Amino acid sequence: MNTQALSVHVLHALALAQLEGRRHDLETLTSELRVRRGDVRKAVSALHREGYLDALRMRLTLMGFALGRSYAGQVLPELRTAPAAAAACA
Repeated sequence: MNTQALSVHVLHALALAQLEGRRHDLETLTSELRVRRGDVRKAVSALHREGYLDALRMRLTLMGFALGRSYAGQVLPELRTAPAAAAACA
């Protein structure tokens, strides 16, 4: 799992939720992004340390919100890389 790509997806999901007035927690992020809970927890902790997210309230800071909104309409990076055998067949 690419932690940087997951962080982009977390920022984007939380920014959209905040715009719509919804609240996300670890469970809703896990189910929406379809990744393991531990991976989401690591990404949330890293974003909290960097000042983009208040992990206790699961709310983006102003800087995190601006960054999350900047991803709107863009193609986000893939969360998982395709296995070499599957990529060769395709």
